[in-house]
Amino acid sequence: MEETSPSILWEDQRAQSIEEKVECLRRKLKYYFMNPCEKYHARGRKPWKLVLQIVKIAIVTIQLVLFGLSNQMVVTFKEENLMTFKHIFLKDYVDGGMDTYSIYKQADVYDHMDYIIAQYGLLHNITVGNHEYEKNGTSYTPLSLCQEFYRNGSIYPGTETLEIDAHVDTECLEVYPVTPLSLRDMFQSFELHFKRLISVTFTFVVKAINLQTVRYRELPDCYDFTVVITFNNQAHSGRMKVDLETDVDINECKDWKVTGASAKQIYLTVMFDCLIVITCITSFALCTRSVIKGILLMLEYVQHCKVHSGKDVPWSDKIEFVSGWYILIIVSDTLTIIGSILKMEIQTKVLTSYDVCSIFLGTGTMFVWIGVIRYMGYFKKYNILIVTLRAALPNVIRFICCAGIIYISYCFCGWIVIGPYHEKFRTLNTVSECLFSLINGDDMFPTFKDMKHKSSLVWIFSRVYLYTFVSLFIYMILSLFITIITDTYDTVKQQENGVPISDLQKFLSVCKDLPNSGVYRLEKSKGCLFSCCINRCNDHQEMLTSEA
Repeated sequence: MEETSPSILWEDQRAQSIEEKVECLRRKLKYYFMNPCEKYHARGRKPWKLVLQIVKIAIVTIQLVLFGLSNQMVVTFKEENLMTFKHIFLKDYVDGGMDTYSIYKQADVYDHMDYIIAQYGLLHNITVGNHEYEKNGTSYTPLSLCQEFYRNGSIYPGTETLEIDAHVDTECLEVYPVTPLSLRDMFQSFELHFKRLISVTFTFVVKAINLQTVRYRELPDCYDFTVVITFNNQAHSGRMKVDLETDVDINECKDWKVTGASAKQIYLTVMFDCLIVITCITSFALCTRSVIKGILLMLEYVQHCKVHSGKDVPWSDKIEFVSGWYILIIVSDTLTIIGSILKMEIQTKVLTSYDVCSIFLGTGTMFVWIGVIRYMGYFKKYNILIVTLRAALPNVIRFICCAGIIYISYCFCGWIVIGPYHEKFRTLNTVSECLFSLINGDDMFPTFKDMKHKSSLVWIFSRVYLYTFVSLFIYMILSLFITIITDTYDTVKQQENGVPISDLQKFLSVCKDLPNSGVYRLEKSKGCLFSCCINRCNDHQEMLTSEA
């Protein structure tokens, strides 16, 4: 019987050791890409992240609903007060008539200004709400009346001559609510220079208290409305536009006594927000750990490919290790944490940034619900949407970039050519909205119909412009976009039929160990290298026994 050379025996053991290390790497990668149920069967690891995400979805949704109801009362109070101020301070104002509310005669300008000053002086007697003037100590804060006009100017349209100084001067006047004066009584010190006039602005502060929250056993808020009424004459076209806007500050009332209401509700809400912050921080930490673990496995797999096959791993395989769902959850946790902190500060009246808080909470909740699709993707019948979108995303982005260039070119062309003759093409923003509506087949006939016939050349150009845009984007670009999604869907179906596409999938397909085989539990308890050493020792012992 021939004796086996020690060098040959060592080479065999070394080759077997390498193969076992490769097989161990396969198991590690396969375990990493398992879903929570498979990981539970493989190592008995409970799906804490899954449970945490389900709990987070419930409490974040409850938080959003509570904040939405509270924010709805705030928005309603602000909008109704804005409407109230328009009816009180704007002469002959009609609901919905702000776009056409303008003045055309000098006498009407003075009448409207007199009306504002008179109504301001009678505010506490005529309002049906709880509006009052702002006080600075023991005195009231005055109404500020300012006009802006060019410093010097001589304008003669009849002879087509003018001489004007482009510098703008501002002249202001203060009117106290206790002793309001008629504007005509102040002509000597305040006269409007209509030829050079740019704008006239009224600015004053009105205080109010929102009592809606009392019904919900919550403490009311105190509001400071900074009312700004502007007479805009920048165009000098004979039409002076009038606009009224309000800037709102929400504060905690200084001295209050409400029977049946207490701060207990606020404290409970803040505690609930703290619970959400802790939950999101925990979710953030777990997902970050999984991302780091995936990056480490990717580096190990890249090193393996360089050593054994001598080729680089493509980016498509590297991206598989960094789960986009974990990134989405991390982003949603970050947004929810920031939104919850802002919400707590709003509840305690430290901040009043309702809009900023709404953006953070709304976006965070949206991402949390989108993350639910990840767990539905573990079922093959529901997974087709997710896999198709993920596979088609690179091609879709490239396609949108090319189509976007054509879209922007049409926006600029329509704005500069058709803008003077069509209401929907007056600004770049409205042009983009109009063209996007046309792509979706909406508002198509009115867009053609509303084109003015003042210029025959522009009218013909508008027809060519609209017909080519609709034909290009609806019949060609959208069809190509659908084709990209369809081709990706066919590729995904081919992959579902068992045909491995990437090198990573081919590498993992060699491992046939099932989650409940017990192999993964052994690797968890002893480690891959230790189990490989045990296997080598057992094989070496069997070899010596056979030789004997």
